[in-house]
Amino acid sequence: MSDSERPDIAAADELEQLIRALGEEMAAWRRRAHEAESRIRDLEAARAPAGGEPAQADSDLRRENRELRQRLEAARARTQQLVERLRFLRQQHQIGAER
Repeated sequence: MSDSERPDIAAADELEQLIRALGEEMAAWRRRAHEAESRIRDLEAARAPAGGEPAQADSDLRRENRELRQRLEAARARTQQLVERLRFLRQQHQIGAER
């Protein structure tokens, strides 16, 4: 059986692609979270002299930032699961190769 036909190698390749895609997605979420935090700081600075109630945009940005952080944490957890699965598959592949 050639390497290209082995299901464990195909699964490992697929996991690597998924992990890479999740990493890129996490980076995009991280950028959005940083941008949202920056916008919040700008709004707070603009509002500071006037005081008063938080603007709707400020509340929206805070909510968006919370949601992005939750999504980022979920992506981190899923990425960790995929890394552990990939590690297991590689170990199984090595055990199979030693036999």
